Amino acid sequence: MKFVSVVGARPEFVQTAPVSRALRRQHQEILVHTGQHYDYAMSQAFFDELGVPVPDYNLESGSGTHARQTAAMLVGMEDVLLKERPDAVIVRGDTNSTVAGALAASKLNIPVVHIEAGERSFDRRMPEETNRIVADHLADLCFCVSEKSARHLAHEGITAGVYVTGDVMLDASLHNRELARSRSTIVQRLGVEPGRYTLVTVHRAGNTDDPQRMQAIVDALNAVGERIVFPIHPRTRKTIDAMGAAFASHVTLIEPAGYFDMMMLEENARMIATDSGGVQREAYYFARPCLTLRDETEWTETVEAGWNLLVGAECRRIVDAWFTFAPPDEHPPVLGDGTAAERITQLLGDTLNSRKV
Repeated sequence: MKFVSVVGARPEFVQTAPVSRALRRQHQEILVHTGQHYDYAMSQAFFDELGVPVPDYNLESGSGTHARQTAAMLVGMEDVLLKERPDAVIVRGDTNSTVAGALAASKLNIPVVHIEAGERSFDRRMPEETNRIVADHLADLCFCVSEKSARHLAHEGITAGVYVTGDVMLDASLHNRELARSRSTIVQRLGVEPGRYTLVTVHRAGNTDDPQRMQAIVDALNAVGERIVFPIHPRTRKTIDAMGAAFASHVTLIEPAGYFDMMMLEENARMIATDSGGVQREAYYFARPCLTLRDETEWTETVEAGWNLLVGAECRRIVDAWFTFAPPDEHPPVLGDGTAAERITQLLGDTLNSRKV
């Protein structure tokens, strides 16, 4: 069978690696890079480290408003799909690339497969929430990380073609962990002591586009006094520069980290503070306490397990939780067991073949 796989943003590159590895043993995969993330640190570095196949197409959609970016992707995706005529289109996650791939395929009556389906933050102000809802309702097959994700779909009337497979990002983490330990030297280069720093990431528009929230996060980081490593997203750097915000000496700003470096920063951190869905999950993989700098999260499984605490972007709440948040001793496998890609590949073959009969 022939599949077109759509990727465009940093988390999708990570998710793609284990699925491509499993899928290409049995099927043909055409990889389409929408160009949503396009500089080396946010894109090519991940292909290089993870061994993701070279994309067959790059739509070069670039940056811009959500409408302009998604429209450019739709035009490019339609051209690719008309040429390739795949048996199905695979999208993942909640990016503009996700919704563009799903829309283009659906309008051409090509089956849509959504990996990481059913996640909900229940905050419709987030563009990611719109993207994931639209993709789920267009999808013919929905592969969910957890039973909770499947329940979200059922509440919206989506019950056919829904399967719980676990988290493909966990597959990637387990597969690459030893390689990252042998290749990454970032902890040594930064001169930080394992277990004696907190890793911070901030990139969500809900924070970066709101100077009041961003200032509160900066104030909290300056107030805690602990060594902080902060790989700074281009959008975040632009906002901080425009605000004229300054960090205390214990906050170390670095360029966006590659996949291996990020894994080692996560594994060796005492704690992680982030507004990223992917980093919340990776914190859980490494059993690191996580403060989520948002008012809600789609990864409620990690919150309910006691390893993730929502603190929003309120300075006092962040500072109060910084040294007091303590997860429980239990660390249940709420995100799967690391075999999601193999399950997805098997289900794709079984379900799509049966529909052709």
